[in-house]
Amino acid sequence: MMQEREQSAGGWRGKRGWLLLLALPYLGLCFPQLYVRATPALWGFPFFYWYQFAWVLATSGLLWVFYRKGQSRSEPPPS
Repeated sequence: MMQEREQSAGGWRGKRGWLLLLALPYLGLCFPQLYVRATPALWGFPFFYWYQFAWVLATSGLLWVFYRKGQSRSEPPPS
């Protein structure tokens, strides 16, 4: 049990930079006073709406990258 904790903790040490990437969506949406405005509009949508939707897409991409990065480290080497 203790050995499993040490291995899992050691695995997260190398992912600290990747974990910080996951804070970007939070920071990008945490301060609405920065993006509560109508201009610039994109295809008729006010900035407020398309900015948030862009973060939904960006967050999905970041999660995918994080998942793939974690998956490549946990896979055993080919024999």
